[in-house]
Formats: sequence, structure tokens, C-alpha cells
Amino acid sequence: MSQDYIIRATAANSAIRAFAITSKGIAEEARVRHKTSPVVTAALGRLLSGAAMMGAMMKGDRDLLTVQIKSGGPIGGLTVTADSHGHVRGYAQVPDVMLPPKNSKLDVGSAVGPGILNVIKDLGMKEPYVGQTVLQTGEIAEDLTYYFAASEQVPSSVGLGVLMNKDNTVRQAGGFIIQLLPFTEENVIDALEKKIADISSVTELLEQGHTPESMLEYILGDFGLDITEKIPASFQCNCSRGRIRKMLISLGSKDLQEMIDDGEPVEIKCDMCSSAYTFEINEIKECLAGAQPQL
Repeated sequence: MSQDYIIRATAANSAIRAFAITSKGIAEEARVRHKTSPVVTAALGRLLSGAAMMGAMMKGDRDLLTVQIKSGGPIGGLTVTADSHGHVRGYAQVPDVMLPPKNSKLDVGSAVGPGILNVIKDLGMKEPYVGQTVLQTGEIAEDLTYYFAASEQVPSSVGLGVLMNKDNTVRQAGGFIIQLLPFTEENVIDALEKKIADISSVTELLEQGHTPESMLEYILGDFGLDITEKIPASFQCNCSRGRIRKMLISLGSKDLQEMIDDGEPVEIKCDMCSSAYTFEINEIKECLAGAQPQL
């Protein structure tokens, strides 16, 4: 499995902040766990890459980001969570969508369709920050670019890509987020816009052998790039048998007694990572002993 990581950087005397990721391993792990079709792998891989970089923008050790797409396309929706340490996980509502290619490329926009993008940041405050925008294209990168501008008032350029092999495994995955801070000079903005307009696609850069570092060097090298941090990144879920057991107990005595009466082991699958946990009847009885009676 490839070693995924995120690079954090600044440029133009800290007037620009930037992130870049290589995420082939993350996208492939998601594909294997959720048995996603190529177009869903591309959509989910892009969102996982974007969310991992957005997670790296957070400061606190326990900060948690959720990016949720509720869409009218056949994919139904995507949900991804990330922390500030490069850990990301997520799933698609309908993992096996098949669509014909569009312009010889996977048609992510049609798979996602129209809908809403929600970004929820739990930063340890009383209430989480919630931002919401309407999907612009369903292509993920453009939707995140619009979200940053409309919801956070931060002019940004987001590039994301997932390239598949003929055997439907992930060949390349990665992306970048470049953001302008309020004091960025106009001539820098103009030059950066021209540079970004020249980029054909993220997957083409990755196919040319670019790393996150060289990708940012390619885009921001003329602006005095300063790489400040390298963060390992991975698909990682925090589900566990203990957590699922607590969830079972929270169902209450009535539901647990019904499971016991059925006489069959209960399998519970984690949406985020597809890990399955089987509880035998005697374990459900133990949960019942710790459950609150339902009124």
C-alpha cells in the first residue's frame, strides 16, 4: 500500500497557504472496504482527499470535521469525516453506481447530481460550526472551491483527482487546496490565477510523477514556497467492538429482549468502514443486563 501524506505550506510571504495530498492508498482502501464501482471510487476518493486536507487545517487534537453531500444523483450521498492528524474515513450511500463515461472520463458529476454540501466542524466549542452550500457541479473540487468562497469567505482553488487502472483498482489519487489570505496583493492573485488555469488536471500531474511537494512547487514555486509540515495520512476508522456494544446497550431493554427472543446472532456493520461485528446471544444478554428499561 502506498504511503499517503499531506503537505502544508505557505507562499508569497504567508499571503498564500496551501495543502497537497497523495491519497492513492486512502482511495484504494475505501474501494476495497466498500466494494465501490469506478465512478463511486472516484467521487469518494476525491471527497476523502479534500476532507483530509481540510482536517489538517484544524488546530486541536480532538477537532473533528464532517463533510456530507446529500445529492439527487444515483450515488444518493457521500459522508466523510477527518481529524487534524491525517486520519479520514467515509462511505457512499449507493456504492455500486455504474454510468457511461463522459468525454472519456468517469462521470462523477452525473453520479453525484444536484444537491447540498454540508461541512460540520466540531472544534470543542458548545456548538459545532456548520456551513452549507448548494452543489455547483457534483465534481467535488469545484463544489469545495465554492464552499470556501461562499461559506468561509476564503478565496480558494481546489484540485482533486482519482485515476483508475483497467482492473478498477486505484492508479493515482491526490489533490491540492490553495487559499488566499486577506492581504494578498493583486499582482500575486493575477499571476496565481494564470498558473492554476494552465494545470490540465491533478491526475495528469500525478501521472507525470509529481509528489505533493513538487505539485506545490509547480504551482507556487514562483511565489517563494515554504513547506512547513508533512503529515502522514490514512483511511482510519474509530469504530470498535466496545463502541458497538455501547450502541447496543443504548437501544434499551425492549429491543435487546426482542433480539434475544429471535435466537440468532446479530451482525452490525459500521457504515464508515464496512467492518462487521457479530454479537452472540449470550453477549446480547450481557448488554441487556446493562441497559435501561424503556418507558
